[in-house]
Amino acid sequence: MHIQPPDSHRADPESYLFGPRQAWFAYAMTISLMVFDYVDRQVIVTIFPHLKAEWGLTDTQLGGLVSIVSVTVALFGIPAALVADRFSRVKSIVVMAVVWSLATISCMFSRNYSLLFAARGMVGFGEAGYGSVGAAMIAGHFPRHMHGSLLGGFFASASVGSVIGVVLGGFIAAHWGWQAAFGVVGFPGLVLALLYLFVKDYRTADLVAHEGSARRDVVATAKQIAGSIFRPRTMLLVCLGGAAQLIVVSTLWAWLPSYLNRTYNMPPDQAGAKAALVVLAGAFGSVIWGYVADRAGRKALRRKLYAVSVLTLASMATLVFAFAAPGLGFTTTVSSQLVLIVLGAFLAANTVGPVSAVVLNVMHPSVRATGASVLSLFQNLFGLAAGPLIAGVASDHWGLQTTMMFMPLFSLVAVVMFLFTVRTYEEDVKHVREQIAAQSKQQNDSPPLGGENVAKAVAGH
Repeated sequence: MHIQPPDSHRADPESYLFGPRQAWFAYAMTISLMVFDYVDRQVIVTIFPHLKAEWGLTDTQLGGLVSIVSVTVALFGIPAALVADRFSRVKSIVVMAVVWSLATISCMFSRNYSLLFAARGMVGFGEAGYGSVGAAMIAGHFPRHMHGSLLGGFFASASVGSVIGVVLGGFIAAHWGWQAAFGVVGFPGLVLALLYLFVKDYRTADLVAHEGSARRDVVATAKQIAGSIFRPRTMLLVCLGGAAQLIVVSTLWAWLPSYLNRTYNMPPDQAGAKAALVVLAGAFGSVIWGYVADRAGRKALRRKLYAVSVLTLASMATLVFAFAAPGLGFTTTVSSQLVLIVLGAFLAANTVGPVSAVVLNVMHPSVRATGASVLSLFQNLFGLAAGPLIAGVASDHWGLQTTMMFMPLFSLVAVVMFLFTVRTYEEDVKHVREQIAAQSKQQNDSPPLGGENVAKAVAGH
C-alpha cells in the first residue's frame, strides 16, 4: 500500500491524483465492496421463513435482525469516518470489510437467536462508516468534474447488492440450508479486503497546526461545526421527513418476501426473487424522481419540496391500496398486487436524492460532509432501523397483512415535515450564500501578508 500527500496538495483538482489506471482500480474495488456490503446486510430477509419455522421466532425478533445492523451503522458511522480520515482510508476499509465479512460468516454457526443477533450487530459495526469513507476514496482519486456521476454509481451499487442478497439468500437457503447462505456471501468480502491493500492511499492533512493549542482549537472548531449544522431549521425538518419515508421503504425491503410467503404460500426463494423487483424499482425511482425534483426546483427552490410531497403522497396511496385491496373485496392475483407494490416502491424512493440535496444546500461548504453524516445517522437510526422493527412488533399484534397496509401511513409524517421545510428552506439557503459572499469579500479585501503587514499579523497573533 502506498501513502501519498493529501488531495488538498494536488496541483489541479481537475486531474487524477495518481493517474487513470490507479483511479479506476480504486473505483472498481470500492464499488465491489459496496455491493457485498449490502449483500451481507440484506441476505437475512429471505431467510426469515426458515428461521421462523426452525426457531419459532416472533416477527419482532425477525425485524430486530435487520434493524440492529442499521442501529450499529448509525451509532458508529461518524466515529469510523473520523478515524479513517486521521489514520488511513485504505487500512480502515480493509479492517471494515474483514470485520463485516467474518461477522456474516459467523452467522452460519449461530445456534440461537441471541448469538445470531450479536453477529448481525457486528456486521453493522464493520459496515459503519464505509459509505462515507468509500466516497472519500473515490473523490480523492478522480477529477472534480467526475465526482457526481461516479458517486451516484457508487451509492446505486447498494441497490444492486440488496437485490443480489435477497435473491441469493433465498436460492442458497432453499438448496443447502439457511446457514450456508451466510457462509457463501461472507467469503467474497474477505478476498476483496485483501485485494484492497493494493489501492493507493493518500495522507490527510494535520487537524491542527500547533500542538500546544490543539485542545483549544478542536473544542472551538467542534462548537463552530455544531452551530453551522444545527442552526438551519431546515436541517432537522428534512432529516425527520427523509427518515419517516425510509420507514416505509425499509419495511417493504425487509418484509415483502415474508408477506408473499405467508399470503400466497410462495417458496422463500421465489418470494425473494419477486421482492428483488421492488428493490430495483426503488433504485430507478431514486434516480428518475431526483431528476424530476431538480427540474421542479430550478425556478423556485420550494417547488422541489412540493414535488417531493406530491410524490410521497402518491406512493402512500398506491401502497395502502395495494395491500388493502384483497380485504376490500377487490379480486387480486399475486401478479396484479405485485405490479401495484412495485409502482408504490418506485414512487416511494423519490425522497432519497432530494433530501440529500436539501441538506447539502443549507450547509456551509466547510461542514457539508459532516452534515451529510448527520443525515445518514437519522436515515439509519430512525428510518432503516425503525421500519423493520416497528413492522415486526405490529405484525405480532395485528398480523402481517394489516401491518403492511398501515405502514405506508408513515409517509404522512414525511409530507408534514417537507411542507414545514418549505417555510424555511429558501431562507436558510439565502443565509448560506450570504455567508459565502461575505467571506469571499473579506478575503478579497484583505491585503497580502508581506512586509509591514506580516509584522502586524504576527504581533496581533
